[in-house]
Amino acid sequence: MNGRSADGTFTTGNTGRPAGARNRTTMAVLGLLEGQAEALTHRAVELALGGDTVALRLCLDRIAPPRKDNPVQFALPRMATAHDAAQAAGAVLEAVAEGELTPTEAVQVMGLVDSYRRTLETSELEARVAALEDR
Repeated sequence: MNGRSADGTFTTGNTGRPAGARNRTTMAVLGLLEGQAEALTHRAVELALGGDTVALRLCLDRIAPPRKDNPVQFALPRMATAHDAAQAAGAVLEAVAEGELTPTEAVQVMGLVDSYRRTLETSELEARVAALEDR
């Protein structure tokens, strides 16, 4: 079987290529650039130093890439139970109100709080079921 259905489309779970495989265009480009990395780098630096703003941006992005996110610091209560997540959510909201967190940062932190809350709930439920089974 070649991993395709009767109509020729790929079957569920089959993307058509082995994991890590590169397409032909990528392979062709890599073949053309092979051995030229140093020369291209020197040329990009020369252009950047000569005032080419695109080359300058390219070089600076490689030296100091823009950060995707920044660490945030604020008081978050310890969460030992799923109930504690409500206090943590309140702390996140308070941090936004006080300007310690941006709303976007708060959304991301709340995603972490919620994920951890679900983990705690699952652990608590497992403990309850185990206690009931021991009776």
